[in-house]
Amino acid sequence: MTNSISGIDENAATDSYDAVRYNAMKHGILSKLAVLPHEDQTEYSDLLTALLDEHQPECITERHLVEELATILWRKRRVLMAEGAIINRGVWGVAHEQHNKSTIRASVPLELGMSHDTPDLPDLLTANPEEIDERLRNAQIDLTATRKASAILRKGGANVYKRARLALIEESRDWWDSCVEDEEYPATADGLEQFIREALEPICMRMEKEAKYQPAIKTQTLGEGLHPQRMEKLNRYEIHLDRKFERTLAMLLKLKELRNKANPNPTE
Repeated sequence: MTNSISGIDENAATDSYDAVRYNAMKHGILSKLAVLPHEDQTEYSDLLTALLDEHQPECITERHLVEELATILWRKRRVLMAEGAIINRGVWGVAHEQHNKSTIRASVPLELGMSHDTPDLPDLLTANPEEIDERLRNAQIDLTATRKASAILRKGGANVYKRARLALIEESRDWWDSCVEDEEYPATADGLEQFIREALEPICMRMEKEAKYQPAIKTQTLGEGLHPQRMEKLNRYEIHLDRKFERTLAMLLKLKELRNKANPNPTE
């Protein structure tokens, strides 16, 4: 409809108003304080716009309550970020700090042969199932070859040292050769047998068990890194925000209900 006096299309004017009437709210009083300089203003504005579209405020008080809902949700977002940061720091500490020496063994407390934590624990925790399967297969191949070399040494016979050395996989053989070069063990059958007993076989067994029990090790590490006592204040704050959201939403809905009762047919 066109206003005969002004010549302005009233429907067009209404559509134009509907398109811009929330613009002031995107940067209202609460918005300016809720979003910190390092946070994404656009993300907050999208949240606020969605809430405005949902609740369709008709007065400044309703608009204020909608903005209050947006700030509460924005704060809850920070709580979740803080919670994740606490957990990440705790898990990092368990996986990396030197004083944490029992995570792997504690993960399967009744299993013999589980060692202290190792420098490759983060790799073990982040490996995908295919990588874990490959790690287990390689550990089993290495352990089988090591035990074969040990059996050759126990049996004895001609060229026992040479045959036992060649029975090892290439990586284990290279490790042995470096130990001989560093004069940690003599290049003899007795020296190789001692190396297998003291170093090689234990580490092969450990690697096999770590791969086999990777899910339990991961669960243990995440559990030890949780530190729920550090999140107690965050949890209380989150409960406070939830209650504040419920009260604010109830106030908004009540206000809209009262307005609708006062003006049951706003088009008249």
